[in-house]
Order: sequence, then C-alpha cells, then structure tokens
Amino acid sequence: MTHLFGVGVIGAGRVGAVFAAALQSVGHEIVAVAGESDASRGRIEALLPGTRIAKPSVVARGADLLLLTVPDDMLANVVSMLSASGAIRPGTYVVHTSGRHGLAVLEPARAVGAHVIALHPAMTFTGTGLDLQRLVGCVFGVTADEAARSVTEDLVADLGGTAMWVPEEHRTLYHAALAHGANHLVTLVAEAMEILSAAGADDPAGTLRPLLSAALDNALAQGDAALTGPIVRGDVGTVEAHLEALAARAPQTLGSYLALARATLARSVTDGRLLPIRAQKLRGVLDATDRADRADRADRADRAVPVRAPRRRR
Repeated sequence: MTHLFGVGVIGAGRVGAVFAAALQSVGHEIVAVAGESDASRGRIEALLPGTRIAKPSVVARGADLLLLTVPDDMLANVVSMLSASGAIRPGTYVVHTSGRHGLAVLEPARAVGAHVIALHPAMTFTGTGLDLQRLVGCVFGVTADEAARSVTEDLVADLGGTAMWVPEEHRTLYHAALAHGANHLVTLVAEAMEILSAAGADDPAGTLRPLLSAALDNALAQGDAALTGPIVRGDVGTVEAHLEALAARAPQTLGSYLALARATLARSVTDGRLLPIRAQKLRGVLDATDRADRADRADRADRAVPVRAPRRRR
C-alpha cells in the first residue's frame, strides 16, 4: 500500500460492502456509501458501522477513489449520469468490479479526466464477514491503462489478492469462463441432488460432497485426464439406462445430462481414450433420447394449448 484513498462506494451489494470493509481494514477511509435497499443498509450496518449513507452523486463528489459495484447492465448508465453531472472529478480513480466489462464502459469518466480501472474478483460472495478471509489469495481479473497500473496493483494487494491482467478485448471471454465454471456448476450440483432425492437419498449433499470434492480437485490438477465414468469407458448400456431412468423420474435434468454427455464424449474422443466406433454408438443413444424428449415436450405443449370454441353467429 503506497497511498491511502478516501473511498466512495456506489452499490452496497455483496461485493461492494465487503470490498469497502477490506479496504477500511488496511487504512483507507470510507467516506460514504450509496445503498437503497434494506439488504444493502443491513450490510453497511454490519460491515461498515457508522459509515455515512448518501446519494450516488454525493458519494462520487466526496471520493478520490470511487468504487462502482452495481449490476453489469446498470453500470454504463451510472457512469454516464455521474460523469455528465460533474460528480466525477478529474483525477478521481473510478473502479468497477464487473467481470464482463473492461474500460470501455468507463469512457465517460475517462473523458472528464478520471483514471479508470476494471477490477473483478474471481470469487463468489455472501455479503458477510466470511468473505473477508476468502479475499486472501483471490485472483482479480484486472484491466487498466499504464498510468493506473501501479494503483491497480496496490488495490489488489490491499484486498489480499493476486492480479491477473486481462486484455480489454478478452474481458467477456474471461467472465464467460468464470460463469460457466461456477454458475453452471451450481446448477449441475443442484440437479444431481434432485436425482439422488428421487432415488431415495436422505442426505444428497452428504452423499455427493466427497465425490464432488475429489472430482473438482482432480479436474483442476489434471484437466481431461481426470475424466472417469461410463462415457469415457464407452459403456453404452449404462448410459442408455441412465437416460431411461432420468426420463422417468427426473425429466427436468435430462437436457443438461444430454448436453454434458455430448461434451464429455467429444473430449474423450479427442484425447484418444474412446474409440470412434464406440463413440458413434453412444452418440446414437444420446441423439435418439434427445429426439424422443423433444417430441414428448412438443406433444405436451400441444395438449396444453386450450381449444377455443367456435364463435356463434348472431
């Protein structure tokens, strides 16, 4: 840490309140926070007790480092309004925490003389004090011009993390990787628990925890080499039985099973672990189930459409 800032935060969501608390803990002053909802005010009270709550324009005018932790789709509008109103002053450091966006969304702020930084934590947040420890060692996807590089590195260090420099043109690709890995993982695990519940498991989470923990560790260390199971082995009969059971007892999970089975099949063929002839048989089973599922859903949709009685002529 080479410089202490007066920090203003717009958006006291799960990320904003935690970032502010982390920066405050190493000596930065939190001058004001903008947060409208009851949840935001609760986070401010819990993590930043005594901090002034103010309107976004007031927060921006009083800060020499402005932290924007608003939803992605709101970011451009917030930056434009604050810049046009004069709330963002020349020399202010304007930092957003969006994974998708880089520096382009901050162009209105740069145009009025602000220094701009994109700083996204590769972490999921609860919005509580638990997140402060999780920040330690967290990787931050950062984008900044050369003039703001040292301040960016200092901020990441103050937050306890490590900087990963992401080119402006690759910000969306970077964010897609994180969303695919984390968000879709949650969907996958939730569906696996639903299937286990349908099979009669009393504790689906406890059943999956050791298996999934080992699979995640192996995948992160070994990549495709960590793949196991019926697709990699070419067990056509087992996969076919899975599909029949899912269609009968957990049909809401069938689509994702088919999509991930196809992806796993392609990777298994590419790395040479599955012979093409066996892969073709598996592909045929997956395609046949997909066609049957689509036809079934179309049929149910047709039957759900109410038939209107013909109008009587007067």
